[in-house]
Amino acid sequence: MTDHTTNGPRVSRRRVLAGTGGTAGFLLLAGCVEDIDDGDDGEPAGADDEGADDVETDDTDEADDTDADDGEAYVIGMVDSLTGSLAPYGERNQAGLELALEDVNAAGVGPDDRELEVIVEDSETRNEAGVSAAQRLVQQEGVPILIAAVGSGVSMAIHDSVVEDADVVQISQNSTGAVLSEAPDLLRTSPSGAAKGAALADLIAEEGHDSVAVTWVNNDYGLSLSEVFESEFDGEVAYNEPHEEGDASYSGELSEMADSGADAWLFITYADEFIVFVNEAFDQGYHEEFRYYGAESTIADTILENTEPGSHDGMMGVTESAPLDQESYQEFESRFEEEFGETPTVWSAYTYDAITLSAIAIEAAGEFDAAAIEEVIRDVTRPEGEEVFSFEEAKEVLADGGPDDVDYQGVSGPIDLDENGDPTGFYQIYSVEDHEYAYGEFLEG
Repeated sequence: MTDHTTNGPRVSRRRVLAGTGGTAGFLLLAGCVEDIDDGDDGEPAGADDEGADDVETDDTDEADDTDADDGEAYVIGMVDSLTGSLAPYGERNQAGLELALEDVNAAGVGPDDRELEVIVEDSETRNEAGVSAAQRLVQQEGVPILIAAVGSGVSMAIHDSVVEDADVVQISQNSTGAVLSEAPDLLRTSPSGAAKGAALADLIAEEGHDSVAVTWVNNDYGLSLSEVFESEFDGEVAYNEPHEEGDASYSGELSEMADSGADAWLFITYADEFIVFVNEAFDQGYHEEFRYYGAESTIADTILENTEPGSHDGMMGVTESAPLDQESYQEFESRFEEEFGETPTVWSAYTYDAITLSAIAIEAAGEFDAAAIEEVIRDVTRPEGEEVFSFEEAKEVLADGGPDDVDYQGVSGPIDLDENGDPTGFYQIYSVEDHEYAYGEFLEG
């Protein structure tokens, strides 16, 4: 990804340790975390970073011993998009992280019930910054588990430059790019975009379009989703070209899309970029001529706030969704609303599951070592084991059994990591009606 700045404060590093008994605290080593801008992921509303008011700051930058000697906490790392074009995703992940640590540390990890601690570094939604952040966590802190990252391009860059030749397990909390499936040791709790691309192709065809123009953000996420869509669409892809992240104008791309002859336009891009597309298209009157479609990253409160009413009414798309009828998700949702005053998002749930899965794998491995954790982490998600819906339940089963005896059912749905490191996914059809998001048909990937 190219650099794309936002107006929020820059966060370089923070340590998160949720205490036992359900009381969570944040120790920020540099900067502060701005409020979570939510609601752009396929859920009816998003989670602001409310409820995390007990924040302390400290100028020290000393690492805990990740070997967790003498009863010290087990320390793992996270690279998150706290700034940059995916900050609305990355920052809301911190609420899911907080809840997961509360639950894990209430039970304690390992035979001596140690706490789990997470050092959070900011990727700035850029490959270079993400790699540097991962290098600090892996090479300096020696973390055996790295939760990373939000953007698919950043996740792949971290994998190829840091993780592939290191002794560390990587779990992406939010990356959906189909390209990640090509790296089986790069695990993730959010589903591959392959099923979403196929669902988009079906949706646009079912809406009566036989020709479509596609513009995609020029990174791994955009490329892989556009390729899946083109292969699945039963019609003509009259235009299929990239656009650069962070450009001030996309008038050239819009003109080429209009000249393509397609009456359906598919935007595979991020919130900031989509705002520019929508506003320029509105000025040209394109919204009256063409039907817009999109994926999860074209849903955001900030889009509605920065575009004109009626500018993209009638738009439809496919987004990831939580299993809304699942009891464990409903309990997560209720607790989230109680603690933060907002409805959670599926992205918060993915982060919750990445942290919980990490703790279960440490428990199952019996030692705080990357090789041992890697050996068991898929096993504790397999349907052959006993279904568990929390770290505490998994800990109880593991006390008398092994990794094969546990099947962690995440709040985001069954994890069941396959040979590519991909979980099961759920999706919803969304639309824009009267300048608001509406959610319809529920799909299983």
